[in-house]
Amino acid sequence: MVDGDWQDEENDAIVADYFAMLSAELNGQPFSKAERNRALQQTIGRGRGSIEYKHQNISAVLKGLGETWITGYKPAFNYQLALEKAVVRWLVDHPEWQQRIHQFEGGAGLAESHALWVGLPPTLSNAPPPAELEQALAVARRYNVAERDARNRALGRSGERLALEHERRSLRSAKRNDLAEQVRWISEEEGDGAGFDIASFEPSGKPRLIEVKTTNGWERTPFYISANELEVADQRRGEWRLLRPWNFAREPRAFELHPPLAAHVSLVATSFRADFHPLQ
Repeated sequence: MVDGDWQDEENDAIVADYFAMLSAELNGQPFSKAERNRALQQTIGRGRGSIEYKHQNISAVLKGLGETWITGYKPAFNYQLALEKAVVRWLVDHPEWQQRIHQFEGGAGLAESHALWVGLPPTLSNAPPPAELEQALAVARRYNVAERDARNRALGRSGERLALEHERRSLRSAKRNDLAEQVRWISEEEGDGAGFDIASFEPSGKPRLIEVKTTNGWERTPFYISANELEVADQRRGEWRLLRPWNFAREPRAFELHPPLAAHVSLVATSFRADFHPLQ
């Protein structure tokens, strides 16, 4: 068996095999991890344990990148940067990956058959932050995962559609069919300038203004929020809510953040408006 650092060819081979298994898992297709491990042993000459651990490393890279990973391969962040680059290289070479996992959409099909589970945000959980939090966030920053999700319109629209149906279902469950009929998808009807995506209601009739930020990743995946959204959140603190659907490619879950957002997240300025000085 081969020893020493993994070479690019070996990393590329195991990353491709990992994504083949992940695709099968997401599509409900059976596969044998043991058989695929044995096949890789023959292909790249590495031992079973080395391959198993490398699978966990790939899960860690995907966690940092805000992607889902294979069940049973617990993320292990002690990996070489060359593996991280191999995973990113695979994703760049397969731009259809994001679109393919949206065929579950989490959107129309899930909205019709499953209620959205909404729990506490990680900042209000009694559990301590995971030990690998900083490592995962460092990966997310290196590849600007927040910007990627913000630009993914298919993901964003699917999350908003699920949120829309969740609001309507919640109001119907509260015997407020009248309000459920009035819930509006503002970003779809009017565009993105309102500072929120969904105009809904509490069962009491009080407005709920919901900004939806969706990711395929875990609950602590960073996200973008605009200056306009922050301004509306501040002006309408009693009504504005940020809904964060996560794990969207597999089994969508969500939590809500209430203003002020700075109590839950670190707000980092990423750009500045440049206005010319008035003429003297």
